[in-house]
Amino acid sequence: MNDQTNLHQAFISKLEKHYGTFSPENNRFQSTSNSKIARDLFYSDSQFSRLINNTASEGELQRAVSNVERLLRVNELQRKIDRLDGTKSIYQTSKWKYATLITLVIIIISSSAFFLLRGNNSIDQMHPANPSRYEMLRWSFENNYIRPYITLKELPDDCNYPCYKYQGKWELEKEYKIPFFRERNGFHYVAKQATMYATSTDKSGLQGNIFEGYEYQKHEIWYDKREYPIDSFLVKGSKSKVRPEYNESALELNPNFVKLAYVHTFFKTEFTIDSTRIKRTGKTIGRDIEFLAESEIIPKLDAKDLLKELKGEINAIARNRLEDFSKPVMCNPSVAPKEDFHLVEEGDMLSFDCQFRTGRFLVDYTKNYVLKDQYINNYCR
Repeated sequence: MNDQTNLHQAFISKLEKHYGTFSPENNRFQSTSNSKIARDLFYSDSQFSRLINNTASEGELQRAVSNVERLLRVNELQRKIDRLDGTKSIYQTSKWKYATLITLVIIIISSSAFFLLRGNNSIDQMHPANPSRYEMLRWSFENNYIRPYITLKELPDDCNYPCYKYQGKWELEKEYKIPFFRERNGFHYVAKQATMYATSTDKSGLQGNIFEGYEYQKHEIWYDKREYPIDSFLVKGSKSKVRPEYNESALELNPNFVKLAYVHTFFKTEFTIDSTRIKRTGKTIGRDIEFLAESEIIPKLDAKDLLKELKGEINAIARNRLEDFSKPVMCNPSVAPKEDFHLVEEGDMLSFDCQFRTGRFLVDYTKNYVLKDQYINNYCR
């Protein structure tokens, strides 16, 4: 029996532990449709069909076995939570529950970051039909096996737990641009996308004034062939304020600018609610640099050797993982979207005015999060 066959049998065997007996005659499991299982594992129907029929590659099967093992571990943790002694204080139970679940989320996100940092193609090979780099993060919050949010019934009797209304999915309202410095001028950072899942985790007690965000960011790195210095893009007389026309420009329409790479980042943020102000701090969990194809870049540059130099500069961002490329040096608190936290609703925004340190410059930018999918829409009464 070869390794391929062993992997396929291990894949089927592990799935049977959760989905019931597998029938090889019709390639189906006892209790669940193949489409449902594919969604649980974040595969397309065609990908899952290849795995079930043993026509997938050995690498695909290896990753599929790991995915199922992760699913089984999640289910076991959920069973342990469900078996908690019902006579315990609801606050003791919820505190243990959230600590366990958030630890689980961190493990899963760290696992996905590990795949990202192995190489640019690892995630795409796992999900060629859906190459989004944040699938593992989304799975951690949008599935039937993990419930990392506090629920209405777990709130204190007086409902004084402000962070419960901030739970859910937040997205970047609009892109922003930052000229930045490596060993040469000419680099520009465009924040294109951010998706954050916020959950209430007040580790200090039951005050409910802390919530955490687990965030996927997709940004771009551009190169200005003119290599204009950073202050060329700042308001005249200002040391940090970016010109509005620069921030609103479309770099893809300017022949002087060449897009070099995408930056995929997993970011953990902590928000602290202080009356009607919200403070933000954070750190990177993992980062991946995805270069565009050389055939796409070289015709836009003056020399092929230049691309090698530029790649060396950009790779330094990924190598220096202890220094967060997307974390602001300084952020002012955001004003809470509603004075009464019970009234926070979908469409509300958190706006942080920040500064990014690059070389000897501090560059201003504003990062706005919009609440797109609120976990608790009802009011606590």
